[in-house]
Amino acid sequence: MSQIANVWAWSWIKSHPIKFSGVILHLILRTLFAVFWLAAGINKVNKDWLTSDILKEIFLDRLTEMPPDAFAVFYLENFALPMWLLVAWVVTIGEIYSALGLLLGVTTRIAAGVSFFILINLAIGGYYDASLIPFFILNIAFFWWPSGHWLGFDRALSKRYPDAIWFK
Repeated sequence: MSQIANVWAWSWIKSHPIKFSGVILHLILRTLFAVFWLAAGINKVNKDWLTSDILKEIFLDRLTEMPPDAFAVFYLENFALPMWLLVAWVVTIGEIYSALGLLLGVTTRIAAGVSFFILINLAIGGYYDASLIPFFILNIAFFWWPSGHWLGFDRALSKRYPDAIWFK
């Protein structure tokens, strides 16, 4: 934990220039990813995902594009479509929560986990392609490294609540 606290100390930066570059790159990517999720969540709010049946229509349309024996069809017919409104709320709130958590560095690892969960469900629902791979990799990096301690509220909250798993 002491190395995390010293990441902004000039002595640490001088003695670990490559690690420091990695920290900076990680924080830039975390910020960009957070902005992506924030834009996605705001877009869903603006398009009335929480009060209309737009997601249900998207799911029904997606069903016509896939082979009937695909796992995504099973997933959509047996999970996503019957609970489309709950899914709309979970996705929208999850995107906004992930965005704010990653942007502010508060509950950063949990925010990355929620983001990963949304991506998994997106892939299972038939929207998987190779463009999702970098998003999965970024989520793993955000979950693995304690970037909320480097820049964010996680460090201060972890000191104030040392037994809380939220800020690790």
